[in-house]
Amino acid sequence: MISDTAIARLVYGSTLGNLLIEANQTGITLVAFTDELPTESTGENSTAREHLETAADQIDEYLTGERQQFTVSMDLTDMSAFDREVLRTLEATTGYGRTTTYGALTRQLGRTPADARKIGGALARNRLLILLPCHRVLGADGSLTGYAGGLPAKRALLDLESADLLLPLGG
Repeated sequence: MISDTAIARLVYGSTLGNLLIEANQTGITLVAFTDELPTESTGENSTAREHLETAADQIDEYLTGERQQFTVSMDLTDMSAFDREVLRTLEATTGYGRTTTYGALTRQLGRTPADARKIGGALARNRLLILLPCHRVLGADGSLTGYAGGLPAKRALLDLESADLLLPLGG
């Protein structure tokens, strides 16, 4: 079943597990881990189906180490303004191979420490896993904290992004 915000869907079999991807004419509206089996894209709108295929291709490139930034169109209109601000700030300030903490993200947003829980809530509501990198946010002590895809998936994403950084320099 396609959600109210999407007009096309695809269950993509990634190396981390199956991902439900939904899109509308504007862009991707959902990337979430699922137990559903992989399927071909469904929906009659060719633009939405194109967004699905682009997202699947870019996620595949990311998971194989060929891509560090996503360019697929994303539709964030179903998110609150606050959630969009949190996720866009995270995306802009915490690039590939980098991590941040809830406290640091709170400060980047110009909020008080009391707002860290609100920011954590915005990250928990992220409907575009992997594309908007909430997996890059750690606890204050550097520990892995909740992730909608599960902590093993979060660890795998962080390990993937750090692999290039661990290569020895020289020749």
